[in-house]
Amino acid sequence: MESMEPEAENASDRPARLGRVSWVWDYDLDEAQFRQILSGELRLGRLGQTWAVLRLLEYAPYSEIVRLLGFRKLVSGWQEWRGHLRSTSRIRGLDFLVDWLPGHRSDLLEPGVDG
Repeated sequence: MESMEPEAENASDRPARLGRVSWVWDYDLDEAQFRQILSGELRLGRLGQTWAVLRLLEYAPYSEIVRLLGFRKLVSGWQEWRGHLRSTSRIRGLDFLVDWLPGHRSDLLEPGVDG
């Protein structure tokens, strides 16, 4: 099994690998592994579902948050995850979204609706 310790080299110093996600620059994970961790299907040491959600919320672009997590999961889990984020601008933006969605686009929160 490959080591899941942070890589010492700078992400810009190594060639891009198909399937890598930019918000996981410090671990040797591809998108498929990240998605498995995010869904709870896989745990690699301390890299579990909560780690994956927080990494996604803190560093991924908005479109990737919606694609990988979806509005429903974001709204339902936001209060649990909110206090663990460091970026105040990210918190403010997601606070707004989580507050706005139920009143304006509740259709996006129904079961079976992705992103």
